[in-house]
Amino acid sequence: MAETDNKAVTFSAAETGHYQHCLQFLRQSDFDRYLAVLYAPEDKRPALAALYAFNAEVARIRDVVHDALPGEVRLQWWRDLINGTEHGAVTGNPVAALLLKAIGDYQLPRSVFDAYCEARIFDLYNDPMPSRNDLEGYCGETACAILQMAAMILDADAAKSSAELSGHAGVAQAVSGLLRLMPLHRRRGQVYVPEDMLQAVGVTTEQFIKGDDKAAMQRVVAVVTALAREHYAAFEKQPMPASLKAAYLPVRLVPLVLKRAERKADLVAEQGIDLSQLRRQWIYLKSSLKS
Repeated sequence: MAETDNKAVTFSAAETGHYQHCLQFLRQSDFDRYLAVLYAPEDKRPALAALYAFNAEVARIRDVVHDALPGEVRLQWWRDLINGTEHGAVTGNPVAALLLKAIGDYQLPRSVFDAYCEARIFDLYNDPMPSRNDLEGYCGETACAILQMAAMILDADAAKSSAELSGHAGVAQAVSGLLRLMPLHRRRGQVYVPEDMLQAVGVTTEQFIKGDDKAAMQRVVAVVTALAREHYAAFEKQPMPASLKAAYLPVRLVPLVLKRAERKADLVAEQGIDLSQLRRQWIYLKSSLKS
């Protein structure tokens, strides 16, 4: 792993405990990024764990609230926290405490976190995604932003020229994630597949949610897969600084997800796509050793 110019970061006993909490939370809620933390240089792991745990905390808000309004309140709490206007101490929240340290230590842009939370409001409702451009914008504010900030933690100088790398990688990662979570989204009545893409393959949002037309669902899976492949191909054409490799390890799962989606297109909408821990670990190891 290449040396970086970031200053050395030290951790108190409490912060070490916060790091262990974040790691355990990630292991349960986002195993892909949990593995990515372990492949990073040791001194970068706490900040990455905090960033990824924050992402996992926000991503699961829909699962822990009954209505959209309490979800928006939770999002606003994170926005206030990051912008320095939180109400009350954060010492009881290990993710929040360690995230604030990461933001300070690595000068992570607070405006990006704010835009991230704003984009995540979409998750709380069942409004359809209007267009491909809207979906790519949503991915840009969420998955791409997390990748870019992970790059900043790993190597601030190299990250300055990695925006396009993060842009294509984040869209590919997020769109392949839609395939993995398609059954959950359909059960909730959520439609992340853009309306213009559905129209292009002759499927309505109602048909998508109902999901009983196998041929229609295969067409939907095909068009979503094609979008992810397009961005993954563009990602692979970008130069990859060795110092940033750990940030993009989760993106290396995309080809496997798309291959399985194409092989079982008629089942994706009902069953999703599951990847074994062993398979994921093998892909990470192989990717980390690749020059």
